[in-house]
Amino acid sequence: QVRMVESGGDLVQPGGSLRLACTGSGIIVSIHDMGWYRQAPGKQYDLVALTTARGTTHYADAVKGRFTISADNAKNTVYLQMNSLKPEDTSVYYCNAFNPSDDSSYWGPGTQVTVSP
Repeated sequence: QVRMVESGGDLVQPGGSLRLACTGSGIIVSIHDMGWYRQAPGKQYDLVALTTARGTTHYADAVKGRFTISADNAKNTVYLQMNSLKPEDTSVYYCNAFNPSDDSSYWGPGTQVTVSP
């Protein structure tokens, strides 16, 4: 059974930093495209950052230069380092694992990030 679990969400002041982690069980993270998405209340899921099985990374324009996605394959975990946080970064952040060889996709339950004075 595949399970994705996010952690690291918290309340932080503007300008602060957080590191989110997503650990997979039942899958091999390194052969998946691993993405971080966020969904503000009443809005759609937006891609924040992606690291692919081929080794490329992609970022939403809104987070370029502030967020960094990375993976620790030995821990089967993907991280999202978030710096210079802004109130508009407030959202539930979700981890997704997508296997491009069979189109299987797995989501975690999400972790809340709140940026507020």
